[in-house]
Amino acid sequence: MSLAAALILAWLTIHITGIFFWHWSWASVPVAIAMVAVQTWLSTGLFIVAHDAMHGALAPTRPRLNRVIGATALSLYACLSYAALLPQHHLHHKETGTAGDPDFHRGDASLGGWFLQFFRSYYSHAQIARITLVALVYTLVLGAPLGNIVIFWALPALGAVGQLFVFGTWLPHRDRAEPFADAHHAHSIDIGPVLSLLTCFHFGGYHHEHHVSPGTPWWGLPARRHTLAQRANDRSSPQAYR
Repeated sequence: MSLAAALILAWLTIHITGIFFWHWSWASVPVAIAMVAVQTWLSTGLFIVAHDAMHGALAPTRPRLNRVIGATALSLYACLSYAALLPQHHLHHKETGTAGDPDFHRGDASLGGWFLQFFRSYYSHAQIARITLVALVYTLVLGAPLGNIVIFWALPALGAVGQLFVFGTWLPHRDRAEPFADAHHAHSIDIGPVLSLLTCFHFGGYHHEHHVSPGTPWWGLPARRHTLAQRANDRSSPQAYR
């Protein structure tokens, strides 16, 4: 839970600084670009925090706190509804790679076609209304420049959508020459632990491990792979048959 708190605090620091206190100059542009890049990654992290909450991994013995943290992370990220996404995500795990999977394509497995399906599954008019309301409060009540809201909130949120879809859905669940390992219909992308962390908090590089063990938090997926591999080795060793 401390990692979740650190991610939320880091996101809030850039969010508040960029929207309410940022002063533009030619010298500040490179810093702003770096801030947007970091905020995009942190926005992806907010969704992953909420995702871990959906599986009860944040506070396993305190379900109400688990839900509050998950709902807060989604609200900060893009005014998403935790109550609406929770059943959708569990349906994804139950029906992975089938017509009943809300994350799966509807006959168009291309990057663009699948993304449109993904976007329609998770973004609603109610969410757009909530974002608009927050933006109006920021501008009309708190005096934030609209351009700052777009650059330091909208752009990172949209960038995070791309990260989550490409590395957390499209690449792990699309068909490829190598068949799926089992009925989970999930590949783990071979990109190494560092890139796995930077792209989607290990939900690309260790996606199969997540479907095998959905209660494992994002930071525990590399260790989970090691554990699963060790169990497989133990079962296949000659001693296992003695």
